[in-house]
Amino acid sequence: MATAGKVIKCRAAVAWEPNVPLMIEEIEVAPPQEGEIRIKVVATGVCHTDLYHPFEGKDKRGFPTVLGHEGAGVVESVGPGVTDFKPGDKVIPLFLSQCGECRFCKCQKTNLCDRSWSSKYYDIMSDPTTRFTCRGQPILQFMGTSTFSEYTVINQIAVVKIADDAPLDRVCLLSCGVSTGYGAAVNTAGVTPGSVCAVFGLGAIGLAAVMGCKNAGASRIFAVDINEKKFEKAKVFGATDFLNPKAYDKPISEVLAELTNGGVDFSLECVGNTEVMRTALESCVKGWGVSVLVGWTDVKEFSAKPIQLISGKTWKGSLFGGFKSKESVPNLVGNYMNGKIKLDEFITHKMSLEQVNDAINLMKTGDCIRCILNISK
Repeated sequence: MATAGKVIKCRAAVAWEPNVPLMIEEIEVAPPQEGEIRIKVVATGVCHTDLYHPFEGKDKRGFPTVLGHEGAGVVESVGPGVTDFKPGDKVIPLFLSQCGECRFCKCQKTNLCDRSWSSKYYDIMSDPTTRFTCRGQPILQFMGTSTFSEYTVINQIAVVKIADDAPLDRVCLLSCGVSTGYGAAVNTAGVTPGSVCAVFGLGAIGLAAVMGCKNAGASRIFAVDINEKKFEKAKVFGATDFLNPKAYDKPISEVLAELTNGGVDFSLECVGNTEVMRTALESCVKGWGVSVLVGWTDVKEFSAKPIQLISGKTWKGSLFGGFKSKESVPNLVGNYMNGKIKLDEFITHKMSLEQVNDAINLMKTGDCIRCILNISK
């Protein structure tokens, strides 16, 4: 392409500091270096983590930055040493890399990667190395991806090639939210046929967890949320029962215990709230109940009474649904194309990059499951 090897000037939504609206700026995107790929971003979802970092997290470092980590696009150019990608390839950037060489990548027990930005810099949500500049200063690349930009540069260990006929404005959801919730159910929890499940929080991740429980063969799936407007959507993904904790004068864990003869077999916390994490654990049946932490937060500590675990319950965490990223995302794209998993049903809004602050506000109010930003043609 004519732009290969040159600095590209393009639009991006820059978060200059915490707790202020994003600004649409013209940024400079440097050419890819050794092992890197420059990608033209076509579409991106707006995930709660894009809201968490500037508006809920307590760490004032990690700014200025370009947010966005749930995108899909087309390869514009590749740096030296890149042989598995070429200009024109449809790709999905990954916030969780898979180098294939570190001890974590070689271990089938985990999907972590020692070369991921999160191994050293999870507190500021960015590697300090960046290919972005704006107004003469470096701009960080959020979660190693920064899909709220028309172009981005990413290491090849965090990019995966997908089918040429995959619709980018839908499969972008597989780069974070849907894979995270779906995998938390089918991989981390290991939901079994005939089991009883409870999913706490019915955002995109929670709905994906519901879908995972359904596809794994759960016989009963409780959808738990204080926003009853989400119950109808949860039914689409397979939920069978619906509970609003505010509608009861007792803890929802006690309500679930009464409805399920002692508690559910599997519970998934998809909010990122430490109190809900404890409630999800307490909602499990003793002896074999499994509770999984899926919602992201790093602000507060969580706790529970030891008897909850001594009695035989298991408390686990899940990152990206337990999927090894580069080897799993193409399969998930195929599952969508074959009708095995849903994506279209998550999308409630579509907007332009200039409307990014409106999309974030929709997330704050809970009036949106997923908003897709159309970044470029």
